[in-house]
Amino acid sequence: MRRGLSTLAAFVVTAAAVTATISAAGNEAAPGGKAAGSVGQRGIAWAPCKEAPTVECGTLTVPIDWSKPKGPTVDLTLARRKATDPSARIGSLLTNPGGPGNSGVNDILRPSGFSEDVQRRFDIVSYDPRGVARSGSVTCSASLYNKIPYEVMTSQADYDRWIAFNKKLRADCRKLTGPLYDHIDSVNVARDMDAIRAALGDDKLTSYGVSYGTLAQQMYAELFPNRVRAMVLDSNMDHSLNAKAFQVSEAAAIQDGFDEFVAWCERDTDCVLHGRDVRALWKGLLKKADRGKLYWPGVSDRPVSAHNLLWLGVVMNEGPDWPLEAKVLRALEGGPVPDDMPDPPGNGPVSGEHAEFPTAILCEDFNLKLRDYAEYADVMRGANAAAPDMRYNPMPMGDMPRCQGHPVNNPQHRLRYTGSAPLLVGASRHDPSTPYKWSANVARQLGSKATLLSYEGWGHGIYGMTQCTTAAMDKYLISLKVPAKGTRCPADPDPAAKAEQQ
Repeated sequence: MRRGLSTLAAFVVTAAAVTATISAAGNEAAPGGKAAGSVGQRGIAWAPCKEAPTVECGTLTVPIDWSKPKGPTVDLTLARRKATDPSARIGSLLTNPGGPGNSGVNDILRPSGFSEDVQRRFDIVSYDPRGVARSGSVTCSASLYNKIPYEVMTSQADYDRWIAFNKKLRADCRKLTGPLYDHIDSVNVARDMDAIRAALGDDKLTSYGVSYGTLAQQMYAELFPNRVRAMVLDSNMDHSLNAKAFQVSEAAAIQDGFDEFVAWCERDTDCVLHGRDVRALWKGLLKKADRGKLYWPGVSDRPVSAHNLLWLGVVMNEGPDWPLEAKVLRALEGGPVPDDMPDPPGNGPVSGEHAEFPTAILCEDFNLKLRDYAEYADVMRGANAAAPDMRYNPMPMGDMPRCQGHPVNNPQHRLRYTGSAPLLVGASRHDPSTPYKWSANVARQLGSKATLLSYEGWGHGIYGMTQCTTAAMDKYLISLKVPAKGTRCPADPDPAAKAEQQ
């Protein structure tokens, strides 16, 4: 789950039934798999990308419904940076973007975030997952989408209003998106990953995923355990949590991020709010937003809602960028506006004819359904108790109303990995978006073959965070050597100093 300030609106069956489905779909009798092999044999026609000629782009056609391999198809868009030293090349490294809704192709078009050693040894490949960007994005009518109710419910009438709106929106999105709309969950993405692996010519998959992208990796490990070479799961989703546990743990994580920011401001004179009561300032801004009186500097046509204001606690702690967070809060209070002031959190009305709605991916992956407003209020009380300053995490709490009444293809269940390849799970101790305990839970569920690498610092996504985290992940990807159990990388350097250096 990784989004910027301006993408707020697009966010996150029984276990026996899920196991039966996975068992039926994960037939590994033939090398490469029957379905994946037949698709992979079509190959990928690579050509220079228009946006970056030094990067190759291509498409791979896969079934919309993997149970009907000869049925309707979707073209997945991919991008690749070839290994810089072909003589040392190990194979392809398939990366899974976060979101849901982030573009892996865009990640490859930008300068690589991987180390020179990884770039030397692997073709770095990514893709836009089904339902995202160039791979058949979930599309809805902007005129209807712009009527979306406020994300926070306060009565049964609000709950009923959401149910009625979702019914209309789902029908509209299905009509414009087509049959793909019903097949955008992470199990289908995992099957796409195997088709990509086969098309790239790799006998086994080497992959790196971050945030929401780890969920498809987890599903891949279940579906195709014997086709894994190496898998780095960085900042994990926990697909075993029910709706309340999901929201309460997210609320605790965003509160922890805010606590760490306040502690930094109290001890560091570089904080422009040093010596101030930051918690009181924050609560004052929230109260002003509750009254509809808080405006973003330079944006006078619409107030910032309290729900959208909470996004500062997510995005500015994902880096983190505490110096800028302090300056933004001071500006919202009426102080000087920094030159690098971000755009206001949340979206205004969508212009044009269509709106994208990748939240449908989350709704198909997680059963977040609630019986009525009373159950919603119970979840909200749990979140509020876990986050006295931040109230709740706006990513999943804002998406939960959108998922009411939506079919769930891939409901929560505990992971089961039966492969022999070691897996590396990474996590930051103070991650505001995917709590540390989520990754710890995932590592336990994956079993003895999974090793948890802990970063004792701050932020979301630990690859590239420090030399320690990067070197451990690189060594595993290249040499298949996992760090010792219980390995912890120290929090170095100070995140505030690191943010200013960037």
